[in-house]
Amino acid sequence: MASIKKQKHLIVVVGPTAVGKTDLCVQLAKHYKTDIVSADSRQFYKEMSIGTAKPTPEEQQGVKHYFIDSHSIKEEYSAGTFEADVLTLLDKLFQEHDVVILTGGSGLYVRAVLEGMDEMPEVNPQVREELVGMYEKEGLQPLLDKLQQLDPLYFEQVDKANPQRVIRALEVSLSGGLPYSSYRKSEKQERPFNIIKIALNRDRTELYQRIDARMDLMLEQGLLDEVKSLYPYKQHNALQTVGYKEIFDYLEGSYNWAEAVRLLKRNSRRYAKRQLTWFNKNPEEYSWFHPQQWEEIVMFINEQIGE
Repeated sequence: MASIKKQKHLIVVVGPTAVGKTDLCVQLAKHYKTDIVSADSRQFYKEMSIGTAKPTPEEQQGVKHYFIDSHSIKEEYSAGTFEADVLTLLDKLFQEHDVVILTGGSGLYVRAVLEGMDEMPEVNPQVREELVGMYEKEGLQPLLDKLQQLDPLYFEQVDKANPQRVIRALEVSLSGGLPYSSYRKSEKQERPFNIIKIALNRDRTELYQRIDARMDLMLEQGLLDEVKSLYPYKQHNALQTVGYKEIFDYLEGSYNWAEAVRLLKRNSRRYAKRQLTWFNKNPEEYSWFHPQQWEEIVMFINEQIGE
Protein backbone atom coordinates (compact mmCIF):
# COMPACT_ATOMS: atom_id res chain seq x y z
CA MET A 1 0.00 0.00 0.00
CA ALA A 2 1.38 3.46 -0.92
CA SER A 3 2.43 5.53 2.07
CA ILE A 4 0.36 8.67 2.73
CA LYS A 5 2.43 11.81 2.23
CA LYS A 6 2.50 14.15 5.19
CA GLN A 7 0.51 17.36 4.59
CA LYS A 8 2.71 20.45 4.07
CA HIS A 9 1.62 23.94 5.18
CA LEU A 10 2.38 27.40 3.78
CA ILE A 11 1.74 30.13 6.37
CA VAL A 12 1.02 33.37 4.50
CA VAL A 13 1.47 36.60 6.48
CA VAL A 14 0.35 39.81 4.75
CA GLY A 15 -0.43 43.37 5.81
CA PRO A 16 0.36 47.01 5.11
CA THR A 17 3.79 48.58 5.15
CA ALA A 18 5.30 49.15 8.65
CA VAL A 19 2.68 46.98 10.39
CA GLY A 20 5.31 44.59 11.81
CA LYS A 21 5.37 41.61 9.42
CA THR A 22 9.14 41.06 9.63
CA ASP A 23 9.31 40.75 13.43
CA LEU A 24 6.34 38.42 13.63
CA CYS A 25 7.56 36.18 10.78
CA VAL A 26 11.03 35.84 12.28
CA GLN A 27 9.46 34.71 15.58
CA LEU A 28 7.16 32.29 13.72
CA ALA A 29 10.09 30.89 11.71
CA LYS A 30 12.02 30.26 14.94
CA HIS A 31 8.96 28.69 16.57
CA TYR A 32 8.29 26.32 13.65
CA LYS A 33 12.03 25.90 12.84
CA THR A 34 11.59 26.95 9.23
CA ASP A 35 12.51 29.50 6.55
CA ILE A 36 10.88 32.66 5.18
CA VAL A 37 10.07 33.40 1.53
CA SER A 38 9.68 37.14 0.86
CA ALA A 39 6.92 38.29 -1.50
CA ASP A 40 7.88 41.96 -1.46
CA SER A 41 8.24 42.96 -5.10
CA ARG A 42 10.92 45.58 -4.34
CA GLN A 43 13.10 43.73 -1.82
CA PHE A 44 14.25 41.39 -4.61
CA TYR A 45 16.58 44.12 -5.84
CA LYS A 46 20.07 44.36 -4.31
CA GLU A 47 20.29 48.08 -5.06
CA MET A 48 17.05 48.98 -3.25
CA SER A 49 17.56 48.58 0.50
CA ILE A 50 16.71 51.73 2.43
CA GLY A 51 13.56 52.70 0.50
CA THR A 52 12.14 49.18 0.74
CA ALA A 53 12.79 48.77 4.51
CA LYS A 54 14.61 45.54 3.69
CA PRO A 55 15.22 43.54 6.90
CA THR A 56 18.86 43.84 7.96
CA PRO A 57 20.89 40.71 8.86
CA GLU A 58 20.31 41.68 12.54
CA GLU A 59 16.54 41.84 12.00
CA GLN A 60 16.61 38.50 10.17
CA GLN A 61 18.12 36.98 13.36
CA GLY A 62 19.79 34.11 11.55
CA VAL A 63 16.53 32.96 9.91
CA LYS A 64 16.99 32.09 6.23
CA HIS A 65 15.13 34.56 3.97
CA TYR A 66 14.63 33.86 0.25
CA PHE A 67 14.02 36.47 -2.46
CA ILE A 68 15.76 39.28 -0.62
CA ASP A 69 18.67 40.69 -2.70
CA SER A 70 18.03 37.93 -5.23
CA HIS A 71 18.07 40.15 -8.34
CA SER A 72 19.58 43.33 -9.76
CA ILE A 73 17.62 46.42 -10.76
CA LYS A 74 19.17 45.89 -14.22
CA GLU A 75 16.79 42.91 -14.64
CA GLU A 76 13.02 42.86 -15.07
CA TYR A 77 11.32 40.38 -12.74
CA SER A 78 7.61 39.67 -13.09
CA ALA A 79 4.97 38.15 -10.82
CA GLY A 80 4.64 35.24 -13.27
CA THR A 81 8.36 34.42 -13.06
CA PHE A 82 8.22 34.81 -9.29
CA GLU A 83 5.35 32.30 -9.15
CA ALA A 84 7.38 29.68 -11.04
CA ASP A 85 10.54 30.32 -8.99
CA VAL A 86 8.74 30.14 -5.62
CA LEU A 87 6.89 26.92 -6.50
CA THR A 88 10.23 25.31 -7.43
CA LEU A 89 11.76 26.56 -4.16
CA LEU A 90 8.80 25.34 -2.07
CA ASP A 91 9.20 21.87 -3.59
CA LYS A 92 12.72 21.84 -2.17
CA LEU A 93 11.87 23.47 1.18
CA PHE A 94 8.99 21.10 1.86
CA GLN A 95 11.45 18.21 1.67
CA GLU A 96 13.10 19.66 4.79
CA HIS A 97 10.17 21.39 6.54
CA ASP A 98 6.47 20.66 7.14
CA VAL A 99 5.81 24.40 7.44
CA VAL A 100 7.18 27.33 5.37
CA ILE A 101 6.35 31.05 5.74
CA LEU A 102 5.52 33.39 2.83
CA THR A 103 5.26 37.08 3.67
CA GLY A 104 4.99 40.46 2.00
CA GLY A 105 2.81 43.42 1.22
CA SER A 106 2.74 42.94 -2.58
CA GLY A 107 -0.72 41.49 -3.09
CA LEU A 108 -0.16 40.54 -6.73
CA TYR A 109 2.98 38.53 -5.93
CA VAL A 110 1.32 36.75 -3.01
CA ARG A 111 -1.67 35.90 -5.22
CA ALA A 112 0.65 34.60 -7.96
CA VAL A 113 2.04 31.98 -5.55
CA LEU A 114 -1.31 31.04 -4.02
CA GLU A 115 -3.54 31.02 -7.10
CA GLY A 116 -1.36 31.28 -10.21
CA MET A 117 -0.94 34.00 -12.82
CA ASP A 118 -2.63 34.38 -16.18
CA GLU A 119 -0.42 34.00 -19.27
CA MET A 120 0.46 37.50 -20.47
CA PRO A 121 2.07 38.54 -23.78
CA GLU A 122 5.68 39.70 -23.73
CA VAL A 123 5.84 43.46 -23.26
CA ASN A 124 7.71 45.61 -25.73
CA PRO A 125 10.23 47.65 -23.62
CA GLN A 126 9.80 50.64 -25.95
CA VAL A 127 6.05 50.68 -25.21
CA ARG A 128 6.73 50.75 -21.47
CA GLU A 129 9.29 53.53 -21.87
CA GLU A 130 6.80 55.67 -23.84
CA LEU A 131 4.05 55.13 -21.25
CA VAL A 132 6.33 55.99 -18.32
CA GLY A 133 7.54 59.07 -20.25
CA MET A 134 3.93 60.13 -20.82
CA TYR A 135 3.16 59.66 -17.11
CA GLU A 136 6.19 61.76 -16.08
CA LYS A 137 5.35 64.61 -18.48
CA GLU A 138 1.55 64.67 -18.35
CA GLY A 139 0.52 62.80 -15.22
CA LEU A 140 -1.91 59.92 -14.83
CA GLN A 141 -5.04 61.33 -16.51
CA PRO A 142 -3.97 60.83 -20.18
CA LEU A 143 -3.06 57.21 -19.34
CA LEU A 144 -6.46 56.66 -17.69
CA ASP A 145 -8.16 58.12 -20.79
CA LYS A 146 -6.17 55.76 -23.00
CA LEU A 147 -7.04 52.76 -20.80
CA GLN A 148 -10.74 53.66 -20.84
CA GLN A 149 -10.60 53.69 -24.62
CA LEU A 150 -8.58 50.43 -25.01
CA ASP A 151 -10.09 48.38 -22.18
CA PRO A 152 -13.30 49.85 -20.66
CA LEU A 153 -13.85 46.62 -18.68
CA TYR A 154 -10.54 46.78 -16.79
CA PHE A 155 -10.85 50.58 -16.51
CA GLU A 156 -13.88 50.02 -14.25
CA GLN A 157 -11.87 47.70 -11.94
CA VAL A 158 -8.42 49.31 -11.80
CA ASP A 159 -7.19 51.36 -8.82
CA LYS A 160 -7.21 54.72 -10.60
CA ALA A 161 -4.67 56.19 -8.18
CA ASN A 162 -2.08 53.50 -8.92
CA PRO A 163 0.12 54.41 -11.93
CA GLN A 164 1.87 51.02 -11.88
CA ARG A 165 -1.39 49.12 -12.43
CA VAL A 166 -2.55 51.54 -15.16
CA ILE A 167 0.78 51.40 -17.01
CA ARG A 168 0.85 47.59 -16.70
CA ALA A 169 -2.61 47.25 -18.25
CA LEU A 170 -1.71 49.62 -21.10
CA GLU A 171 1.65 48.02 -21.88
CA VAL A 172 0.01 44.55 -22.08
CA SER A 173 -2.88 45.84 -24.22
CA LEU A 174 -0.56 47.69 -26.62
CA SER A 175 2.07 44.91 -26.82
CA GLY A 176 -0.40 42.03 -27.19
CA GLY A 177 -2.96 43.77 -29.39
CA LEU A 178 -5.89 42.76 -27.16
CA PRO A 179 -7.44 44.40 -24.07
CA TYR A 180 -5.60 43.56 -20.82
CA SER A 181 -8.86 42.14 -19.37
CA SER A 182 -8.98 39.49 -22.13
CA TYR A 183 -5.76 37.94 -20.77
CA ARG A 184 -7.12 37.81 -17.21
CA LYS A 185 -8.92 34.50 -16.91
CA SER A 186 -8.49 34.35 -13.13
CA GLU A 187 -8.69 30.57 -12.93
CA LYS A 188 -7.32 29.56 -9.53
CA GLN A 189 -4.60 26.92 -9.64
CA GLU A 190 -4.69 24.10 -7.11
CA ARG A 191 -1.57 23.89 -4.93
CA PRO A 192 -0.19 20.69 -3.41
CA PHE A 193 0.04 22.24 0.07
CA ASN A 194 -2.32 23.62 2.69
CA ILE A 195 -2.46 27.44 2.77
CA ILE A 196 -2.96 29.24 6.11
CA LYS A 197 -3.71 32.95 5.59
CA ILE A 198 -3.00 35.59 8.23
CA ALA A 199 -3.32 39.36 7.81
CA LEU A 200 -1.90 41.92 10.24
CA ASN A 201 -3.29 45.33 11.08
CA ARG A 202 -3.04 47.99 13.77
CA ASP A 203 -5.15 50.92 14.85
CA ARG A 204 -4.99 53.46 11.98
CA THR A 205 -3.35 56.20 14.12
CA GLU A 206 -0.72 53.79 15.43
CA LEU A 207 -0.01 52.47 11.90
CA TYR A 208 0.37 55.97 10.46
CA GLN A 209 2.73 56.99 13.28
CA ARG A 210 4.86 53.92 12.53
CA ILE A 211 4.91 54.81 8.81
CA ASP A 212 6.00 58.41 9.55
CA ALA A 213 8.72 57.16 11.93
CA ARG A 214 9.92 54.66 9.32
CA MET A 215 10.18 57.44 6.71
CA ASP A 216 12.23 59.59 9.12
CA LEU A 217 14.54 56.64 9.74
CA MET A 218 14.96 55.97 6.00
CA LEU A 219 15.95 59.61 5.45
CA GLU A 220 18.48 59.39 8.32
CA GLN A 221 19.89 56.18 6.84
CA GLY A 222 20.60 57.89 3.51
CA LEU A 223 17.54 57.39 1.30
CA LEU A 224 18.45 60.47 -0.77
CA ASP A 225 21.84 58.99 -1.75
CA GLU A 226 20.27 55.61 -2.53
CA VAL A 227 17.75 57.26 -4.87
CA LYS A 228 20.49 59.34 -6.55
CA SER A 229 22.44 56.14 -7.27
CA LEU A 230 19.33 54.63 -8.89
CA TYR A 231 18.55 57.64 -11.08
CA PRO A 232 19.77 55.94 -14.32
CA TYR A 233 17.15 53.20 -13.77
CA LYS A 234 14.29 55.46 -12.74
CA GLN A 235 11.96 54.10 -15.44
CA HIS A 236 12.19 50.59 -13.98
CA ASN A 237 8.77 49.44 -12.73
CA ALA A 238 10.05 48.85 -9.18
CA LEU A 239 11.22 52.48 -8.97
CA GLN A 240 7.92 54.01 -10.05
CA THR A 241 6.83 53.55 -6.44
CA VAL A 242 6.51 55.31 -3.09
CA GLY A 243 9.84 56.29 -1.56
CA TYR A 244 11.60 56.65 -4.90
CA LYS A 245 9.20 58.56 -7.17
CA GLU A 246 8.91 61.50 -4.72
CA ILE A 247 12.70 61.91 -4.52
CA PHE A 248 13.19 61.57 -8.30
CA ASP A 249 10.69 64.42 -8.68
CA TYR A 250 12.57 66.47 -6.05
CA LEU A 251 15.88 65.85 -7.91
CA GLU A 252 14.22 67.09 -11.10
CA GLY A 253 13.11 70.30 -9.37
CA SER A 254 9.38 69.56 -9.17
CA TYR A 255 9.29 70.73 -5.52
CA ASN A 256 11.55 71.52 -2.54
CA TRP A 257 12.89 69.07 0.06
CA ALA A 258 10.25 69.82 2.71
CA GLU A 259 7.51 69.03 0.17
CA ALA A 260 9.33 65.83 -0.88
CA VAL A 261 9.35 64.64 2.75
CA ARG A 262 5.68 65.55 3.19
CA LEU A 263 4.74 63.61 0.04
CA LEU A 264 6.88 60.62 1.07
CA LYS A 265 4.89 60.30 4.28
CA ARG A 266 1.50 61.04 2.76
CA ASN A 267 2.00 58.63 -0.16
CA SER A 268 3.27 55.89 2.16
CA ARG A 269 0.12 56.21 4.25
CA ARG A 270 -1.99 56.06 1.09
CA TYR A 271 -0.05 53.00 -0.05
CA ALA A 272 -0.80 51.27 3.27
CA LYS A 273 -4.48 52.07 2.77
CA ARG A 274 -4.41 50.50 -0.72
CA GLN A 275 -2.69 47.39 0.66
CA LEU A 276 -5.42 47.01 3.30
CA THR A 277 -8.09 47.40 0.62
CA TRP A 278 -6.41 44.69 -1.50
CA PHE A 279 -6.20 42.15 1.34
CA ASN A 280 -9.71 43.05 2.49
CA LYS A 281 -11.31 42.36 -0.91
CA ASN A 282 -12.67 39.08 0.44
CA PRO A 283 -12.77 39.62 4.23
CA GLU A 284 -13.32 35.90 4.95
CA GLU A 285 -10.16 34.97 3.01
CA TYR A 286 -7.71 36.16 5.69
CA SER A 287 -7.84 35.88 9.48
CA TRP A 288 -6.88 39.28 10.92
CA PHE A 289 -4.66 39.84 13.96
CA HIS A 290 -2.68 42.57 15.70
CA PRO A 291 1.05 41.68 15.31
CA GLN A 292 1.37 41.39 19.10
CA GLN A 293 -1.33 38.72 19.43
CA TRP A 294 1.37 36.05 19.47
CA GLU A 295 -0.53 33.37 21.44
CA GLU A 296 -3.72 33.78 19.39
CA ILE A 297 -1.76 33.61 16.12
CA VAL A 298 0.12 30.43 17.11
CA MET A 299 -3.11 28.84 18.39
CA PHE A 300 -4.83 29.68 15.08
CA ILE A 301 -1.96 28.20 13.03
CA ASN A 302 -1.82 25.05 15.15
CA GLU A 303 -5.56 24.54 14.68
CA GLN A 304 -5.12 24.83 10.91
CA ILE A 305 -2.19 22.43 10.95
CA GLY A 306 -4.19 20.04 13.07
CA GLU A 307 -1.94 20.04 16.14
